Amino acid sequence: MKNHPYAVCFGETLWDIFPDDARAGGAPFNVAYHISRMGCDAKMLSKVGHDELGKKLIDQIREWGITTEYIQIDKEKPTSTVVANFDENNEAHYEIIKDVAWDYIEIMDQHQELIAGAEAFVFGSLCARNLKTRETLFHLLKHAKFRVFDVNFRPPFIDLETIKALLHQTDLVKMNKSELRKILEFFDQTYTTEEAGVSFIQQYFGIHEVILTKGSKGAKYFIGDQKYDFSAVPVEIGDTVGSGDAFLAGFLSKRLIGEKPETIMRQAVALGAFVTSQFGACPDYHYEQFRTFRDSRSCVSL
Repeated sequence: MKNHPYAVCFGETLWDIFPDDARAGGAPFNVAYHISRMGCDAKMLSKVGHDELGKKLIDQIREWGITTEYIQIDKEKPTSTVVANFDENNEAHYEIIKDVAWDYIEIMDQHQELIAGAEAFVFGSLCARNLKTRETLFHLLKHAKFRVFDVNFRPPFIDLETIKALLHQTDLVKMNKSELRKILEFFDQTYTTEEAGVSFIQQYFGIHEVILTKGSKGAKYFIGDQKYDFSAVPVEIGDTVGSGDAFLAGFLSKRLIGEKPETIMRQAVALGAFVTSQFGACPDYHYEQFRTFRDSRSCVSL
């Protein structure tokens, strides 16, 4: 652990139930999956039920080469499922089942060393909806050296005080433009420009780094008062499930090894586009396939 850089992704691991099939997912797990596909090491810290769906999920994760050492088994609560439906623009809408295994992630003895040794600790807002997992999350945040908050608002699981508390313990926050506007609304701030909105969040919460994703309009990366602005990579859309998670994984796969911001963002934008051109959050692919895709398309710095 001490010599090999790795990320820890914390929170929901689940089955996305689509009209045609079921696929392994959950925002933090999607990030872990794509980090591993980029040739980096990712540990998933989650919980599944002691049921058939949980067994299949564990088997699938192992088959993908990701350790299940830190995925707990709950003997009472079921493995999580999310029912996904698509609108006419191929945008996914989710029905998230409550009171499931990952709502009850426990603190274990080995967690402190695991988190302290990670180059990044990745978490979202959905996993903090229940008291048990929320308490575990805030405990682990105390030991993380680089805390990455991937905002993923999923109504009705949006609690203002929890969002505030998480932002106060964040080193890098990733959000889309809708989430930026929502956060500004929480503080009675009028949205004027992307830069002004991000600046408010940076200053109010003391967050040095902010990623703002904008779908087909690209993404921006703010480091202090510096800004890196990249266009999107045009693709034919398969579906948009997990594209933001893939973007973050691409970003972290380069940041974990200390690459410069331009290289980090090119990887992030390309991986987000690549997954958008596929179906599902965790399509089956190898790094060489992604690299061919990335190198054949231009990610323009604006």
